Amino acid sequence: MKKPAISRLATERLNRASAALDTLSAIEIARIINHEDAQVASAVRKALPRIALAIEAIAAALGSGGRLIYVGAGTSGRIAALDAAECPPTFDTDPKTVQYVIAGGDKALTDAAEYNEDSCTQGAMDIAKRKPGKRDVVVGLSASGRTPYTIAALQYARRRGARTVAVVCNRGSELGQAAHIEIVADVGAEVLSGSTRMKAGTAQKMICNMLTTGAMASLGRVYGNLMVNVHVKNEKLWERGLGILMTASGASRPAALCALRTAGNQVPAALVMLLTGCTAPQARGGLKAAKGNVRRAIELLDTL
Repeated sequence: MKKPAISRLATERLNRASAALDTLSAIEIARIINHEDAQVASAVRKALPRIALAIEAIAAALGSGGRLIYVGAGTSGRIAALDAAECPPTFDTDPKTVQYVIAGGDKALTDAAEYNEDSCTQGAMDIAKRKPGKRDVVVGLSASGRTPYTIAALQYARRRGARTVAVVCNRGSELGQAAHIEIVADVGAEVLSGSTRMKAGTAQKMICNMLTTGAMASLGRVYGNLMVNVHVKNEKLWERGLGILMTASGASRPAALCALRTAGNQVPAALVMLLTGCTAPQARGGLKAAKGNVRRAIELLDTL
């Protein structure tokens, strides 16, 4: 597929609303950016059916012991890394469960390494190191949809049997063609022409939030809308964990505190104990049998 000229991409066009950006006051600049940002949610909303398909694919993969592997370059790669890094503390996932691959490696998280995005060979080599297979989902992020590194990585993963998803901000992209599921957030021209760290980056972050939160909710890694798998590693998180237990079970603070300590500071086990009256070992056993699904563990122990 022939790549469209950069100038023809929606994300590269001139935005008339910000044409005199360098002559405006601070409040005028802020208003224009805010007005443009307000359009992002609408663009993402139009992609919800495809996002839902991706959520289902990711949940199925993770539920069968597979992985979610993000891949991207530049801003897209950094967004991928952020979402992957947030999963262990939010959902208590193994760091290997949600991974990221970024052009230029981890150094690119803090130092610009966009020159790496032009290498198809490197993209295929980097994803090959993760050994993607039939149980995995590989999500490629690229605002333009034409990044050689990400396209090659997704094509390699697909050849190896992985389910593939493209998150792009331009229609008819090569990355979209390479994926089983294409998610297009058509955010249009940026306030700062071509700076896809802005609206396009915001859209990609919103979509990543939906993919991981949606999949984890489907797998029971949350309880209701409570972040029940939170790690109580500092005072703020300890208080959050207690609040979750009290809200979900109706228990008093002393009862929640006792359950949390008895459960070895594991909020899911403590909640199962409070709601079923079981012991800590029974709660841990129920969670193991339910593959970490808190609601299902409660249901299993309630039937005993």
